[in-house]
Amino acid sequence: MSLTAREQQVLDLIREAPLSSPEDLARRLGISRAAVNVYVGHLTRKGALLGRGYLLPPARTGVVVVGGANLDIKARITGEVIGATSNPGRASQAPGGVARNVAENLARLGADTRLITAVGQDPVGDLLLERTAAAGVDVGPALLSPHCATGTYTAVLDAAGELVIAVAAMDVTDELTPEVLRARRGVLAGAGWIVADGNLSAEALAQLLTLAAGNSTPVVFEPVSVPKAARLRPALLAGPVPYAVTPNLGELGALVGRDVADEDGAIAGAAAELHALGLTLVWVRRGRRGSLLSEAGVDGGAPGVQTFPALPARVVDVTGAGDAMLAAFLAALAGGLGAAEAARHGHAAAALTIESSHTVLPTLSPAAIRARLVPPPGVPAPAPQTPPQGDLS
Repeated sequence: MSLTAREQQVLDLIREAPLSSPEDLARRLGISRAAVNVYVGHLTRKGALLGRGYLLPPARTGVVVVGGANLDIKARITGEVIGATSNPGRASQAPGGVARNVAENLARLGADTRLITAVGQDPVGDLLLERTAAAGVDVGPALLSPHCATGTYTAVLDAAGELVIAVAAMDVTDELTPEVLRARRGVLAGAGWIVADGNLSAEALAQLLTLAAGNSTPVVFEPVSVPKAARLRPALLAGPVPYAVTPNLGELGALVGRDVADEDGAIAGAAAELHALGLTLVWVRRGRRGSLLSEAGVDGGAPGVQTFPALPARVVDVTGAGDAMLAAFLAALAGGLGAAEAARHGHAAAALTIESSHTVLPTLSPAAIRARLVPPPGVPAPAPQTPPQGDLS
């Protein structure tokens, strides 16, 4: 069950000083002792406190990522793109999928990460799970489907590394049904954070949000694409909502049911509509224009809105940069940083990733992100180029 803003304030103070008396809490919050007792009663009924003495439940740590895993097939055209015919180029294969990529990035950033996904009982599925586990992700909760082949994502890039077109064959993700998620509720209950990608069905996403709300676990929803973003709308209107969403501009429009202009005021207005439904963070990625972060106000106050520039980068390959951006954002939040600083970490991870040919940068680390945020003295920044518009795998 979710907490109100005041309940969260009381819980935060108790975590900070578990031996505080009701009088101490009342003084710090500027409310009466009787009101403190009421909020403590609410927290106890919701499971955030365990009875007398302000006993806190065992800490939930780590991140559970739920969604797609697939084989990435990247074909890069070496010359001018000519439609309706074959083009000379190069091709490569690597593990991919938004949820899988986010999970690997999180693990490389030091987060305790589990992945709930679906793959086929085939050599490709075996490869995906082996490679993901080798990167430090717990893949034990994954579903091995006897009915579907492991998914594939085929991306065609131009000579500059920009996406021309992509085809996602992800039917196996439909195997992540509400029943499958309920069977993994123990895994979800142990998470400090949950990430869900737009490859989930509307029914599975609604079930995931319900399970997370029952444990007061914040959920970050990554829409993946404009059509898939529309899957969240019924859940937004019908039940528990995510803590945060991370759309690009087109996906934001799908979430609010109308086109949104690429202007600060228009984006902030759309974000305010999502805050009114209960979302705390709306982080909108705008490609070369950076991003806009909107954070819900406390006790009904106005949202706090900040914009961030994209970091300069020399584009090699944009595939997977959005996944790195989300992972670094969440790793920072899980590490106790504020949302604004987390957004800066996300931009640094995206810049590092698009300068590499890898979908998930093998050298991604907290130290690499810190170094990118503060270039060494005397080292010129790379010439600015177009960063990714959103998640691309």
